[in-house]
Amino acid sequence: MDFALTEEQEMLRASAREFLERECPKSLVRGMERDEKGHSPELWRKMAELGWLGLVTPERYGGAEFGFLDLAILLEEMGRALLPGPYFSTVVLGGQAIMDAGSQEQKDAFLGKLAAGDLIMALALTEPSAHYHARGVTVRADLSGSSYVVHGTKMFVSDAQAADYFIVVARTSESANHQEGISLLLVDAHSPGITINPLRVMGIDKQAEVVFQGVQVPAGNLLGPAGGGWPLVEKMLVWGAVGKCAESVGGAQVAMEMAVDYAKTRHAFGRPIGSFQAIAHHCSNMLTDVEVSRYLTYQAAWLVGQGELHAPEISEAKAWISDAYRRVTSLAHQCHGGIGFIKEMDLHFYHKRAKVNEVLFGDAAFHWERIASALEE
Repeated sequence: MDFALTEEQEMLRASAREFLERECPKSLVRGMERDEKGHSPELWRKMAELGWLGLVTPERYGGAEFGFLDLAILLEEMGRALLPGPYFSTVVLGGQAIMDAGSQEQKDAFLGKLAAGDLIMALALTEPSAHYHARGVTVRADLSGSSYVVHGTKMFVSDAQAADYFIVVARTSESANHQEGISLLLVDAHSPGITINPLRVMGIDKQAEVVFQGVQVPAGNLLGPAGGGWPLVEKMLVWGAVGKCAESVGGAQVAMEMAVDYAKTRHAFGRPIGSFQAIAHHCSNMLTDVEVSRYLTYQAAWLVGQGELHAPEISEAKAWISDAYRRVTSLAHQCHGGIGFIKEMDLHFYHKRAKVNEVLFGDAAFHWERIASALEE
């Protein structure tokens, strides 16, 4: 396994950083925090023109057909820039789910629009229990004639306010095995019976409660096998976990750079504060966390690209980085002192993103449990 990036990957990283520094300044991030949908259609269109929305989509649907490691490199740059909007929900989760389990008709209907920027998707998985186990899925989807009728409530649905379609994880039959009887449905977000209630959350990302009251979904919108959808959910959890690792690495890198720059320029008692042992140790610990996180992320992304979605190294990466990103931003605050906690400083955005990424697609405890289970086999 070679962690050195190819020339093409280096070009992707450089061009992405240049674009995001120009098109996604912190003024946009602040504006999207106050925006109802948290989404800039103009920026979305520009990303589509760059081919980012079809980065991993097959060429026959207008995509670039890059690999998951390439996607992770792009997500790292998005994490640096704190890119707001539904890219993650649409490309990392929705697009890959349709590529993996969609029928030919579904691929024809969705993937071209997704790559062109004409379609936004959101995953409706978690419920009030707020965990990622199959036993937490209680939303019902009952087959009635040629349609499924969906009842129930999904919580913490990222980008629900901007979505055109939901991938809804629902229970279509009962079984003693919680992982059986779960199906995935492609649900038009504008269908009658859907109520979207925005949630007040810590991060700059948008989340919502989505209530389904007798929502009619054509049977042809079933994604994957009826009652056998949990393996696809497991794949989406892996894609999401590694994608958030990549985002977190980019964000942690910037938080560390902000702290180091401040330690070099802020003087106390006649010398830079970075010359004091406590601050120097903080900077060293941040660098260690960032570098370890980057290598774990690249390893995990490489494994996903090789189809090794059950490798324990993937949970090792998410378990470590869930805590590491938060540690880095906390130490960066310590280096800045009181000024690091005011809203005018950009550092608080990274700390909030770290707290959100910490729990998305499984927190450290969730993934340590998975590692322990793998060791028992």
